[in-house]
Order: sequence, then structure tokens, then C-alpha cells
Amino acid sequence: MISLDDVKAAARRIEGAAHRTPVLRSRALDEAVGATVFLKAENLQRVGAFKFRGAYNAVAALTDDERARGVATVSSGNHAQALALAAQLHGIPAVILMPDDAPPGKLAATAGYGAQVVRFDRYAEDREELLAELVADRGLVPIHPYDDERVMAGQGTVALELIEDAGPLDVLLVCVGGGGLIAGCATAAKALLPDVRVVGVEPEAGDDVRRSLAAGERVRIEVPRTIADGQQLPAPGELTFPVIRERVDAVELASDAEIVDAMRFLFERLKTVAEPSGACAVGALLAGRAGDVTGLRVGVTITGGNVTAERFAELVSE
Repeated sequence: MISLDDVKAAARRIEGAAHRTPVLRSRALDEAVGATVFLKAENLQRVGAFKFRGAYNAVAALTDDERARGVATVSSGNHAQALALAAQLHGIPAVILMPDDAPPGKLAATAGYGAQVVRFDRYAEDREELLAELVADRGLVPIHPYDDERVMAGQGTVALELIEDAGPLDVLLVCVGGGGLIAGCATAAKALLPDVRVVGVEPEAGDDVRRSLAAGERVRIEVPRTIADGQQLPAPGELTFPVIRERVDAVELASDAEIVDAMRFLFERLKTVAEPSGACAVGALLAGRAGDVTGLRVGVTITGGNVTAERFAELVSE
């Protein structure tokens, strides 16, 4: 299981490559929820999402022989872009499996970074089986979007930086998909602030992590139908779930409507753009679904901003 030392090593490895993203404040947000809120703006990270941290850390940690083989992954968009750019920066090939319904902007960006994109049907095909077959057929090195300790450690630098810049937190709200971000962030936060309450937030339609925590084991659901494409996963990761079970206090939910409300609030009040998956934790906070935070210091992740102008306008105008 990853440790704070792994996260600190990742921070050193990605320094100079990843942006140290700002911590945003809003008096309107503080007043709306009755807390002092610190927003970690990973929508301003390279490739527009936190995923660059883990992807770059994983590629940088490979041996020369492994890099020469090239890398592969499966992703709906943000990890795809992140690994494509990390591979480009290291001068190695990347092959990315992406679902047919991945956002067009994310597909175009991934190809634009020089990766070969292979499409698949996320509702009819098993993404993990496809990745295993691709790796076996081409001899590539898999860099899983979340079930990789190097990726988890890289994502944990989000919480490391947030705590360094904002100071002590009482609560940390983290968007949850496969669990790489929250596994890394919970590892860093609990080591630095033993009393902090770490809460994951996932879409209401895709509550696999919450169900898994309640069951004490990984629970698989149907691929959820939600606007939060980065969180359309059927189960938490095999490696991430033990970390979540040990270090995460709770997982709450946000509906698609609440996510859109958060996107609109962030745009109108903070002049920042978040994609649906990126606004999930803010959505739960604004809707009062993250527990009683009155008077507390609350850190929140804005995990990504990769949404086209047309899609953003369509969502927030509904």
C-alpha cells in the first residue's frame, strides 16, 4: 500500500513538469455552505486535469527498457490525454483505448499529443480485458488510469500541495472514479493531518465505491449513465479499494443536476470552467450532501476542465 514517502517522491519526480495549481477562494461559496472552502484547481493542470500528475510520475518511473516498449492505457479522456502527453515528453509511443462515446474534445486532444487511439464500446466490451489483450499483443507497458501505485502516488500530490498551500483542513472532499485520486489524496492527507475527514464524492447514478465500502468488498454495477464521463466506472480498482477502505471516511453522492449547478456556480462566481466529473465534489458540497461542514476548513478538488464550449453551454443552460 502506498505511503506518504511515495507521494513525496512523486512530487519530486513531477516537479517542473506538472503545474502547481492554484487554490481558489470564494466568499460566496463560503457563505453558501457556512465553511471556509479551499478549491484545488486541477482544471488548470496540464491537459486540463489532475491525471497528468499520475501519468507523468508513472512514465518517469519506468526503466529505459520499459520506455522503449511504449505504453498503453484505457481511458474516457483525461488519463488518455495525460498519458499521451507524458509519453510525448519522454519521446516514447503510446496506444490509448478510448470508448466510442468519449467526448470529442478529449479524443482530439489525445490524438493531438501523438498517441494512437483505438476505439471501443464501453457498454458492450470489458475495458480491462481489452487493455490486457492490447498489452499482450503489442508488448506495451500498461499504465492503468488508477490501479497503479505510481499513478496513485502522483495523484496524491494534489492533497500534498493543497495542505502545504491552504494549511490544516478539517474535511477533504475528493471526486471519485476508479479511486486513484482519492487513494493518493487520502494517503497524503491522513499522514499529514491524522484527524482530517476524507470524503469521496461520486455520481448518484454510479455509486459503486459507496456500495463497496458498505459491503466491505468490491461491488460491481452496470456502467452508469451520467454526464460525469470520467466517473463512468463499474467498480473501484483492485489496488485502490484497500486504500479507500482503510483511509477514506465516507463516500457521498451528487446527482447530475447538482453537478451542473456546481459547474454554473464555479463559472459565474469564480470564473473557472469545470467539466462534469471535475465539479462532482463541489456539487455535493453545495447541495449539502457532504455532511455538516459548518465552521470547518474544507478542501475540495476540482479535478478537470475538459469540456467543449458547446457541451458546457448545453449543460448549464438546461
